[in-house]
Amino acid sequence: MRGSPAALGRFTAAAAVLLAFALPASAHPTSIELAAKFARGEYMAAASEAEAAASADDLAFAARALLAYCMTGAEEPDAAIVDRASKDAEAALRLEPDHEEGQLQLAIALSLKSRRMDTMAAWNAGYGEKGRKLAEGVLKADPSNFYAQGFLAVWNVEVERRGGGLGAWVMGASIDKARGYYRMATQLAPDDVGIHWQYARALAALDSKKYGAEAAQSLDRAIAATANDHVERIMQARAAQLAEALKGDRSAAQKLAEVML
Repeated sequence: MRGSPAALGRFTAAAAVLLAFALPASAHPTSIELAAKFARGEYMAAASEAEAAASADDLAFAARALLAYCMTGAEEPDAAIVDRASKDAEAALRLEPDHEEGQLQLAIALSLKSRRMDTMAAWNAGYGEKGRKLAEGVLKADPSNFYAQGFLAVWNVEVERRGGGLGAWVMGASIDKARGYYRMATQLAPDDVGIHWQYARALAALDSKKYGAEAAQSLDRAIAATANDHVERIMQARAAQLAEALKGDRSAAQKLAEVML
């Protein structure tokens, strides 16, 4: 039911997807070899090697690689791999509690876990609220972290979509806040494929008739940007698919956006 606590239980699942793939491999202080494997889409191999290294940086990178594997596939994310990513992110935070990448990847993993739960169970688990707090913690430490800005932009849109007006009021979310976070993120990273793609997807899934033109502008920016790795190429292809859909039946485009990651 829109506007109920049960409906809010899953609203951040899609929001958290954003940051799993917005980060370029070079953002992680791992080896050149691991970064290259990630860029080629060799996510499981990269994750296993990073886990063996076991530093906070490597464990956070492993979590990201595992989540990238889940999210770039055509099927629903694998529950066991999402759990493994969550454990890697938690292990990184045990080593370094303020590790920004660990915080962001844990937020993503928790949100993906909520997709497998019924709405009330997800609400009771508090995954959505915890994900927001993790991202806000990153911004408190580093206000220029555009990945966290992008996360919170999509988070606000998804609250509006999943929770309706009541849910947005309860959680303090709004489209105006979403636009503010998106504006800040894109000022800092104007050519980031993931930020543009996920914000556009979220708007189209919320209401493709009301926000279709705004979503199309962000899709155009995602398509025009340079895709630097396998993840960004997947997102760019999805952006082109949704952009084409928005030129036709807006209701069909909205349904497409709702199932895209």
